[in-house]
Amino acid sequence: MVADGIPRVNMKIGREPDRDPRRLDAARGATGDEAELYVVANGAFAREQALGVAERLAREWGVIWFEEPVSSADFEGLRLLRDQRPAGMDIAAGEYGYVLADFRNLLVVGAVDCLQADVTRCGGITGLLEVSGLAAGYGIDISGHCAPAISAHALCAVERLRHLEWFHDHVRLESMLFDGTLEPDAGALRPDLKRLGHGLELKRAEAERYAV
Repeated sequence: MVADGIPRVNMKIGREPDRDPRRLDAARGATGDEAELYVVANGAFAREQALGVAERLAREWGVIWFEEPVSSADFEGLRLLRDQRPAGMDIAAGEYGYVLADFRNLLVVGAVDCLQADVTRCGGITGLLEVSGLAAGYGIDISGHCAPAISAHALCAVERLRHLEWFHDHVRLESMLFDGTLEPDAGALRPDLKRLGHGLELKRAEAERYAV
């Protein structure tokens, strides 16, 4: 990914904490200093544990993005992490937001530095634009979560967009089942303005192979 010009790499931690240092060493060794290193814990840690992990992540591997260090439903825990996190590290959550109140709850308490939103979960393009307006009102950026092919066009309308996740599994399936998927150009996705709507067209013959 780094060789293709993608300037950030995100990896999961917390499922097997004892293995994480070796995995982080490998990731940082592969990216070198050419890419920022992000981590996502999917709520694997308790509050005090997450604080200790955050300090070590910043000190030893230069991690600057800690996604869901505690459960995304633990608004006060996320705020605690944000208040006491190492300098230069952002706390992120929101990928499991479905209705506007899910995002408002994170913003009201100041739980995140960057709000994640997934267009396939948050009410489609209309819901995404509502989340965008809410985040802008709080002065918070949005990061698009997964599904890059269906997200790229919609995220162009987001007022404070920071980035979009290029998720390998989603990318592989999208290109199998749809025409019009995009490839990164110097680390950026640029919608094809010659295609209508979100630019995708179902490969019906391919999809039929997986019909049940």
